[in-house]
Amino acid sequence: MPSAQRLLFPLTFPLRLIPSVLHSQTLATLLNQVMKESLAEGELDFLDGRRVGIEIDDIGVRYCLGVSGGHIRGYGKDLPPDASVAGGLREFMLLAARREDADTLFFQRRLRMSGDTELGLYLKNFLDAFEPPARWAPLTRALDRMAGLRFPGH
Repeated sequence: MPSAQRLLFPLTFPLRLIPSVLHSQTLATLLNQVMKESLAEGELDFLDGRRVGIEIDDIGVRYCLGVSGGHIRGYGKDLPPDASVAGGLREFMLLAARREDADTLFFQRRLRMSGDTELGLYLKNFLDAFEPPARWAPLTRALDRMAGLRFPGH
C-alpha cells in the first residue's frame, strides 16, 4: 500500500462502509446547488440520460452521476457509467481548486478516462469553462487550501 494510502486509510475507512449510492446522491445534491445556473441554461444537457463515474482510487470511493429532469442525480453500482474518470484524491482536489487543468493531469497520467471518451471530453470541456458562482467563494477557498496539502509519496 503506497504511503499516501496508508496515511489516508484510517481517515477514509468509514467512507467505505457507506453505500456508493449515498456518496453519489450527496455529491449530486451539492453539485445541483453549485451548478444551478448551468443546469437551468442547459449547459449539462449532454449528460441527460447518461452516467459518469468518478473513482478516487487511493481512498476507495466511487461516484456515479448523471442528469435527468434537469437535475444531477446520484446512482449506485447497479447502473454502470457510460464514461469514467479515475485518479487520486489529490488530483481531484487540484482539479476542483483549479490549480491544475484536466489536460495536464490526463497527459501526466495522473487522471485516467475510460468508456465513452466523447462524453468524457464534453464533460472535461464543460468543467474547464465552468466558473463557480461568487456565493461559493468559501467552498473554492477551502478546496484551494486542501489542494495545497502534500501527502508522503506525492
